[in-house]
Amino acid sequence: MKPQIIAFYLPQYHPTPHNDEWWGKGFTEWTNVAKAKPLFHGHEQPKIPADLGFYDLRLAEVREQQAELAREAGVDGFCYYEYWFGNGHEELERPFREVVESGKPDFPFCLCWANESWYQKFWNIDGAVVDKRILAEQRYLGVEDYKAHFMARLDAFKDERYVRVEGKLLYLIYQPFDSPEISTFMQTWQRLAKENGLPEFYFAAFTYHADKEGGEIMSLGFDAVVSCRNNRNRVRNLSWLVRKVMSKLFQRPRTIAYKKVWPKLISDLERTDNRYIPVIMPNWDHTPRSGVNGDLFTGCTPQEFGKHCEDVLSSVCAKQNPLVFIKSWNEWGEGNYMEPDMKYGKGMIKALRKVVDKLS
Repeated sequence: MKPQIIAFYLPQYHPTPHNDEWWGKGFTEWTNVAKAKPLFHGHEQPKIPADLGFYDLRLAEVREQQAELAREAGVDGFCYYEYWFGNGHEELERPFREVVESGKPDFPFCLCWANESWYQKFWNIDGAVVDKRILAEQRYLGVEDYKAHFMARLDAFKDERYVRVEGKLLYLIYQPFDSPEISTFMQTWQRLAKENGLPEFYFAAFTYHADKEGGEIMSLGFDAVVSCRNNRNRVRNLSWLVRKVMSKLFQRPRTIAYKKVWPKLISDLERTDNRYIPVIMPNWDHTPRSGVNGDLFTGCTPQEFGKHCEDVLSSVCAKQNPLVFIKSWNEWGEGNYMEPDMKYGKGMIKALRKVVDKLS
């Protein structure tokens, strides 16, 4: 069976009142992307967008172009991050709201509740966070607030474009252990779905530690685990003391070769167990956000990415639900994107498409 490929989508690229207040007038993720600098010889920064330029997600034509590029790549839908902090407090909601209200682009979608507080972080020289100031606190305010959250998304759930798995509405929760209220939240939404004539939800939890956390996640009532094996320890693979000394001596981020990483981004668990969904990663470079305190993959070429895609996609074809996520479509501040850039153009898009066509 042909895998279903869903790409995570960051709805950040437009000014908002709170970002203006917190980071300065006109701030978007492009601010970090554009000011990034190479931190060692051969470090590929800044990463500059090609076909779409430094776009603004308030423009409908940009969202249409993104969907066209995703179709070209063989991506079957976007998973939009949504930010509901409680009591009606949302952030970055405008692009997805306009997608639902306008009916465009005509491209499948689902949602991932990015349920975590937002902080301004401060690092010390060895990369450890030494202080952080809360900007937006994630709160879990009980059944009435969960109902308000559901009703705010009801039009999306009724939309024919909304992605379904086994006939159920696919909905992701990014931090399954952030609150003991998560089970109550899911139970409330299942009841509300039934009351509003909707199918059940297919709840999936995101984790970097599927081997350790998968069983506990399932016990909370989740149907599946989205297993991203980009555990930072794969990059930060030196002892704390060695990392501290190296950081002081060289003032550079931690690196690891992509060709060493991608074979480890899927295990037998994701290959065989229908409840575990693998994640494909085209690249990673967190330094636009965190400078020398970041970490990154090196050598993320379309050729290596194609090998990664073939490894993952070919391994899930025999599963009942051959679902795969891509992290991500447009996380430029993490160097983690599929969209065309000035280095490789549509290289990542073409590499994925080649594998999709081979498996079709």
